[in-house]
Amino acid sequence: MRPPEEEIRLLVGEWLKKADLDFKTVVRLSAESEFRDIVGFHAQQAAEKYLKALLTRHQIEFQKTHVIKRLLILLEPVDPAMVKALDDANWLSPFGAEIRYPGDRAEALPGEEVRARLLAQKVRDAVMAVLDPYLAGG
Repeated sequence: MRPPEEEIRLLVGEWLKKADLDFKTVVRLSAESEFRDIVGFHAQQAAEKYLKALLTRHQIEFQKTHVIKRLLILLEPVDPAMVKALDDANWLSPFGAEIRYPGDRAEALPGEEVRARLLAQKVRDAVMAVLDPYLAGG
């Protein structure tokens, strides 16, 4: 049986692998305007999973949600500065579910794929600044 801290590190790593795959998809597809909605979806997914990795690291339970704001609210007690810095990432939330189905919302507008990529990168950078030292054993 692994020590609890090792289990947490493993689970954080699993969240990060999934987040990284979504982020790589964003980077690869964001240059093609026809993939705007897909870029938005994967940007939202990446941001969501990076935040869930950080919540897992802090042993904060969360419900299944695609709403970035809900995850940030959970994070507020342990890192209010990060929450404030990442508040604009909630703009990605509709891409997690609402925009995925016909008729739910209009397609992403030109340029929104760039904003989605930049927000996902912002979340990734902020979360990894905290998690890299943690995963290295610090």
